[in-house]
Amino acid sequence: MVLGFSIALIVFSLLLMLLVLMHKGKGGGLSDMFGGGMQSSVGGSSVAERNLDRITVVIGLLWFACIVVLGILMKSNS
Repeated sequence: MVLGFSIALIVFSLLLMLLVLMHKGKGGGLSDMFGGGMQSSVGGSSVAERNLDRITVVIGLLWFACIVVLGILMKSNS
């Protein structure tokens, strides 16, 4: 079980790094490659950027949950 959560933690860590790099910063980001840079003149964020934000939050919560579960499992095994 510890091995499964360790693998999941590695996968979520890599996904989280990728998603954070895709976010648009001051000068643009990798999300511009996927249409995130085509914002309307009305202002606000595009649908792609909002979805990227949501996905990043969900992956971040799953990453945090894996760390908590691994900590509980490691504590109970010792």
